[in-house]
Amino acid sequence: MEKIRYTTIDEVVEIPGFQSISIGKAGRYAAYVKRAPDWTENAYRNHVWIYDVEGKKHYPITKGKNESTSPLWAPNCSYLAYMAEVGEKDKSKNQIFLKTFDEFNGVQITNSKEGVISYKWAPDGSGIYYTAAEPESEEIKKRKEEYGDFEHIDKEYKNSYLCYIELNKAIEMALKANPKNTSEKEETKDIAVQLTNPKDFSIRGFDISSDGGKAALVCTPTSDIRDEDTSLYIFDIEAKKVNKLDMDGILSSDVVFSPEGSKIAFSITPRNSEFYKWNVIDDLILETYDLEKDKEIIKFSKLDRSITPISWTSKGILGIWQDRTSCKIGLFSDNGEILYIYNDDMSYIDSAAITEDGENIAYIKFEENRAEEVYLNNIQITNESKIYENKLLSTKEIINWNTKDGLEIEGVLSKPQDFDPNRKYPLLVVIHGGPTWASFPFLNMNKLYPIEQFVENGFIVLEPNYRGSSGYGNKFLTANFRMLGVGDYEDVISGVDMLIEKGIAASEKVGVMGWSQGGYISAFCATHSNRFKAISVGAGISNWITYYVNTDITTFTRSYLGATPWEDPEIYAKTSPMTYIKTACTPTLIQHGDRDNRVPVPNAFELYRALQDLKVESNLVIFKDMAHSPQKPGLHKAIMEQNLRWFMEHVK
Repeated sequence: MEKIRYTTIDEVVEIPGFQSISIGKAGRYAAYVKRAPDWTENAYRNHVWIYDVEGKKHYPITKGKNESTSPLWAPNCSYLAYMAEVGEKDKSKNQIFLKTFDEFNGVQITNSKEGVISYKWAPDGSGIYYTAAEPESEEIKKRKEEYGDFEHIDKEYKNSYLCYIELNKAIEMALKANPKNTSEKEETKDIAVQLTNPKDFSIRGFDISSDGGKAALVCTPTSDIRDEDTSLYIFDIEAKKVNKLDMDGILSSDVVFSPEGSKIAFSITPRNSEFYKWNVIDDLILETYDLEKDKEIIKFSKLDRSITPISWTSKGILGIWQDRTSCKIGLFSDNGEILYIYNDDMSYIDSAAITEDGENIAYIKFEENRAEEVYLNNIQITNESKIYENKLLSTKEIINWNTKDGLEIEGVLSKPQDFDPNRKYPLLVVIHGGPTWASFPFLNMNKLYPIEQFVENGFIVLEPNYRGSSGYGNKFLTANFRMLGVGDYEDVISGVDMLIEKGIAASEKVGVMGWSQGGYISAFCATHSNRFKAISVGAGISNWITYYVNTDITTFTRSYLGATPWEDPEIYAKTSPMTYIKTACTPTLIQHGDRDNRVPVPNAFELYRALQDLKVESNLVIFKDMAHSPQKPGLHKAIMEQNLRWFMEHVK
């Protein structure tokens, strides 16, 4: 069949996503979450699917509105645990469910008041450990009854704590609550045992030792997302005593025990008042710690800080890390060497799981000219890439250029299949968010901007990995310290200049867009240049002071700008698009969610009102009930269609 068109916006939204993969003992079964749109309800549905290796069959364990997430096989593979929401809409809580192959299917075993946050099987399969947020106190309940609802900001937190539920008791309770004879049904009770006190700390991540005697806890004093005062505790489960390890740095939530339980591995970054300053940070990332000798033993310091330890097998620590425009997976040995499991520069490993003996592995991967797929022992077991059969596909090229201040920037250039190097194309620049993220050379990873549709309509598309992007080493990652906007603009405009000088981009037909940090950089472009014919600002920052006092992560601004606005108002002014608003002259589309806590909506109104007062063509679209990014297929479609129309009208 002749290939006559590229993927449509509807088709892009239709492509399922995968996450949370788990592999059963001996690799007989895999479980994963498949996320797909439900157009009748304008919602994305998450369902756990099981793959049977022997039967070579996939089947879901939930359907329709009855969604499920976070599958985990029991150590002996006799049970599959997963999470599902229980309760009325807007008040539902995640609870743990169990499925077996012969006894029952989908019975609830927890009844946590505030829901389950995360969980892990006991190493012997006798029970499940999980974290939950502390319930609302009686004091606050009485206060609401007497006065109504209010909150003391930065003073009232629901810290998370560790619980344990014994499997046999949980199953007995579950079967009584869900009997075959409905007249005998009993109320589901909370029979879990609370192990830690939420008044002491809030748990962000944990692991259990192989003998079930210890828990490694990554904790903060409060559950506040801004709380970076992380600590690592070793918790004696039987004695209920904690031992704080001496760590100098900010830990991620990922921590894993060695097979014998005498060591742990974790990700850590330095704690420093000038955290993002050039040359302040040593290369670091993944560390191992000997609990018996009470000291650090190995630092894996040759990679970027994005290493995620997944599990510690008899063959080494399974980890995932970003390397420029790819994401790789490998085993880290005790002597600091890396055994690559998948090391292709044109692939992106999104999630992985491995058996204890290191013999069987499952992962989720993007690959060149393919959709996201699930793999088991390096064999593809799903086939979502069928969407691209008989379709034209853009070609992705990794290009490099140098900035005036000496940085080498890398980016992804998308071109039509019939690209003519002697022709000058209209150019669109799509800027990723983060900034600690990157753009990758894979089809439709970005579901905010319709890159394939741009290409089909005659554009070439540049996605720059500007300074501060992850995967390029720590010096590059920190090169935007006190340079937000200023350095980012240089990275973008120098890439545009390079394509114009090469004669493949038309200088009079250039547009720029981005979401979150990409939206901020786009707003900066709007006030710094008349080079662009149109701009789109998605959930972007317009004024750093406005952002600082409204966002839920004020620590972000202090880390990148090195001060609060009250200590250094000059740097906040220097890096804010609103400082230069009087020079704005470019038609600007602004898109924002009205429930965005990360980049609150006043940023959008501030930019829009100024552009309107200055008589600059501008269009503000506020998406109702949307947070920082769209979570409904209809919103993804609307955002992409609006951008396609905007740039077709103003640039093409």
